[in-house]
Amino acid sequence: MTWTADQLARIGDAEELRLATRRADGTLRSFTTMWVVRADGELYVRSAGGPDRPWYRRALASRNGRVRAGGTEANVSLVEATPDVQPAIDAAYHAKYDRYGHTIVGHVTGPDAHAVTLRLLPAGDD
Repeated sequence: MTWTADQLARIGDAEELRLATRRADGTLRSFTTMWVVRADGELYVRSAGGPDRPWYRRALASRNGRVRAGGTEANVSLVEATPDVQPAIDAAYHAKYDRYGHTIVGHVTGPDAHAVTLRLLPAGDD
């Protein structure tokens, strides 16, 4: 599956995204609010607190969840971002969120953030 142009715009242009990962039984955990960016026609999120954030550990364990942003909601698969797209993701974070200050955006850009970047893929069954 691929994102529709409308989904990509709604989610990618949203100020924040809410992500809930799935438990082993398929039920959703609580939603966590985070920043989302669009780079190279895909959607990405990063763990601002590094790899030990509970939502991030659960995302790696389950590999799927549900997002809410921009007035839309969708099931997603969660996969690590490839190294080649990391500079474009950094640039997207700076373009979208630099108004909050370099220190804050610094938590989601650079080499440490590259290691905790997840690509959001549409999973269907909405």
